[in-house]
Amino acid sequence: MGTDDSDRSRADSRTPEDETITNTDFRSESTESDVSEDRPDSTHPEDISESTTTTEKSAQSIEDMLLEFDDEEGLIRDRSLLDPNYVVEEDRIVGRDEQLQEVTKMLRVALGDNRPPNLFLYGPSGTGKSLITKAVCNNISRICDSRDIQFGTIEVNCQDLDTLGVAVYELVQQAADEANVDIQVPKHGVATKEKWDELYRIVNENFDSVVFVLDELDMLVGRRDKQEPAFSRLLYQLSRAGANNELSAHVSVVAISNDTKMMDAVGSRAVSSFTPEDVHFDDYDANQLQSILRRREDAFYEDVVDDDVIPLAAAFAAQTHGDARKAIDLIRVAGELAERQGDTRVREEHVRAAQAKVEKNRVLEVVRGISTQKKLCLYATAAVAAETDTGAARSTTGYRVYQFLTEAIDADQYHQETYVNKMKELTTYSLVDFERRSHGPSSGMFLEFQFAERPDTILETLREDSRLEMVSEDEVQSVVKAQIRNQT
Repeated sequence: MGTDDSDRSRADSRTPEDETITNTDFRSESTESDVSEDRPDSTHPEDISESTTTTEKSAQSIEDMLLEFDDEEGLIRDRSLLDPNYVVEEDRIVGRDEQLQEVTKMLRVALGDNRPPNLFLYGPSGTGKSLITKAVCNNISRICDSRDIQFGTIEVNCQDLDTLGVAVYELVQQAADEANVDIQVPKHGVATKEKWDELYRIVNENFDSVVFVLDELDMLVGRRDKQEPAFSRLLYQLSRAGANNELSAHVSVVAISNDTKMMDAVGSRAVSSFTPEDVHFDDYDANQLQSILRRREDAFYEDVVDDDVIPLAAAFAAQTHGDARKAIDLIRVAGELAERQGDTRVREEHVRAAQAKVEKNRVLEVVRGISTQKKLCLYATAAVAAETDTGAARSTTGYRVYQFLTEAIDADQYHQETYVNKMKELTTYSLVDFERRSHGPSSGMFLEFQFAERPDTILETLREDSRLEMVSEDEVQSVVKAQIRNQT
C-alpha cells in the first residue's frame, strides 16, 4: 500500500520553445493582416457589405433549419429507451428471470442492514449483467430509503482505467457523488493509500451499506511490472476492508466481466477474501432479442416501425453473441437514419444501413486502443477469414500472414505462441472467438478463430492505421490465398 501506484502530477507538456513558436506564429499572422490592409487590392467596402449579407443569409439558413427540425415530430418519441445503459422498468427485462432472481436473493439482505455476499457476474457482452445489477440495486435503494437505511451503489466501469491508483480515485469520486459530499484529497500527487483512506472516510460517514459494482473489471490490468493484475489487488483491498475495521459500513463487491476465466488471474489472497457467488449470463437467442426490442418499441411513435425491422435487428444481433446492446443500438441508429433522410417510417433498408454503421463503430472502438502488434495479428487473421468459405481462420495460417505483414512494415516479429496469445486477448472484446481443432489423430492441434463482425469490416477499419495502409491489399490477398492453398 505504499506509493507504488500513486499518480504523478502531469506537468504542462509545452516547453518554453513551444511558447516561443506559438507567439511567433501569432505575431506573423498579425503582421500579415496589417500588411494586407495597406495593399491596393484590399477589400472594398461594397465587398465587405456583400460578404456580411452572405453571412447573415447563412446564419438565417442555419436558424431556419434548426427551427424546422424543432417543429418536426420525428419518429423517435423516447430516446432514453434506446439507450442500452438506461435502467428500464422490471417488466421490460426479458430472458433473465433466473439471473434476476439469483442476484435479488443474494443482495436483498442489505434491506435488513446486513452485508450481502460478494458476486461475480460473467458472460458475453450485452447479456444483461450490468442491467440486472443496476435494476436490483435501484430497488434496494428505494426500499432502504423508506426504512431509514443509508444504502449506496458505487459503480465504476474499469475499461478506461489504467492503474490501481486511478481506479481507487474513480471509486472516491463516485462515492462522493452518491453521498453528495466533497472530496478532500487531490487526484494527483498523493499515494494510493491516501485515496483509499478518503474512500473509507466517505463511505463510513455517509452509508450503512454499500455495493461496489466493478464493471468490465478484467480490463483493469494495471502496471505490467506488478506480479498480479490491478483488478486482483482492488478485489483484495475492498473485500478485506471490513475485516480490517477500515470500513464500518456493510460492503459487498459485485465484479462484472465478459471474461469467464478472469478469476483464474486473481491472486490467492484476493480469492480467499473475495469468495464470490457466481452468476452466469449466457447469450440471448433471436427470440429473446425480439422480445427485448418489442418491449422498447414504444420508444418510437405508434405505427412508424415496419413489421420486419425488429426481427431483422434481432437476427443481426443474434449472430454476434446474442448481444442485446447491439440489438438496441441497431434500432436506434435505424430510426435516426430514417429521421435524417426525412422518411416517415423505419424500414428494413434503414436496419441494414445501421448494421454496417454500428459494426464499423464497434470495431473502431476496439482497435483504437490496441497496440500495433495486436493490430497486425488481428489484420492477418481477418484477412485469412475473409478468404475462407466458413469465415474462420486457422492460427497456423494467420501466423504466416502475420509474418508477412511484420516484414512488410519492418515491425518486430514475435513467435507463434505470442501471436496466439494476443489473439486470445482480443476475445475479451467479444470481437473474436476460437475453438481447438485437429486434422485427425496423427495431426497436430491448432486454434480456429471466428469473428463476431464481418472480417471485411475489420480489415477496412484497421487500414485506417497509416502503417497498415502502406501494405498493398492485393499483395496481402495474394499471400493469404497462397497460404490457404498450402493448408494441410
